[in-house]
Amino acid sequence: MTFGPASELGVGLFEDTAPFEYVPGRSEEEVESIIRAVYRQVLGNAYIMESERATVPESQFKLGQLSVREFVREIGKSEAYFSRFFTTCPRYRFIELNFKHFLGRAPNGYDEMKAHSAILDEGGWEAEVDSYLDSDEYQSAYGENFVPFYRGYKSRPGQTMVEFTHMFALARGASSSDFKGSLAGKSPLLNKNIIQGTPLAIVPPSGGAVGDGWSFREPPLSARTRQGVGAGANGTVYRIEVTGYQAAGVRNRVGRFPINSVSKFRRSNKVYLVPYEQLSQEYQRIHKQGGKIASITPVN
Repeated sequence: MTFGPASELGVGLFEDTAPFEYVPGRSEEEVESIIRAVYRQVLGNAYIMESERATVPESQFKLGQLSVREFVREIGKSEAYFSRFFTTCPRYRFIELNFKHFLGRAPNGYDEMKAHSAILDEGGWEAEVDSYLDSDEYQSAYGENFVPFYRGYKSRPGQTMVEFTHMFALARGASSSDFKGSLAGKSPLLNKNIIQGTPLAIVPPSGGAVGDGWSFREPPLSARTRQGVGAGANGTVYRIEVTGYQAAGVRNRVGRFPINSVSKFRRSNKVYLVPYEQLSQEYQRIHKQGGKIASITPVN
């Protein structure tokens, strides 16, 4: 069993589970476990009903007529995938999930997202699915007989820190479901961070301690707030991500008893840019207002 950072960040199960590989002569039970692993990976850990199973491709796979890669392709082009991720998600959310489901990583950058957006425009969603499965990267990582698995949370040659942190935003623990979405709903998680090439704070999934800031997400359509006039003698400004604020209109409580006041905050998450000299003062202000600091990072 994995302990330490891997377990705290929700990837312990990925580390403890060996990749699924089809080898001729495997037992019926082992073949069934591979089929389940394909559904779990491609459909983003979403629950699938018996009526949604791809019975014909399953039979072909069991008879050895389809490789694991071709079975993955069939599930990726199924109505179950189409209805869960293409028809219900914005374009860039669909593309970032395709990277996660078929290549096991986050997109490298905005150029990659644009390239797949062009494939989607020119060839449709099935051509977009094919583009991952027919890539040299897929063959190098998984070949014909391995079930795709998450690998973007590990450092690799040529990988940037940006992609590494983006993968943790996409893979929110082994029990999360891509069909149900994230704290941000079904909106793209990486959108502006992909465009700007900026890393994200790595925080534990929702099973972590609330005080650790696991529930932080970037406030939508809001400006960052700068406290003070700028950096002083130290020359550094820090980005503080805060979660835990009560939304406006929700009455505050002391123990079991409500008090006649409401929060002044419209959203539960905020970002502040604070000079080094004001960090201590800012900590106290945030905690007095009931906020919980998710991360502190230098920005210059």
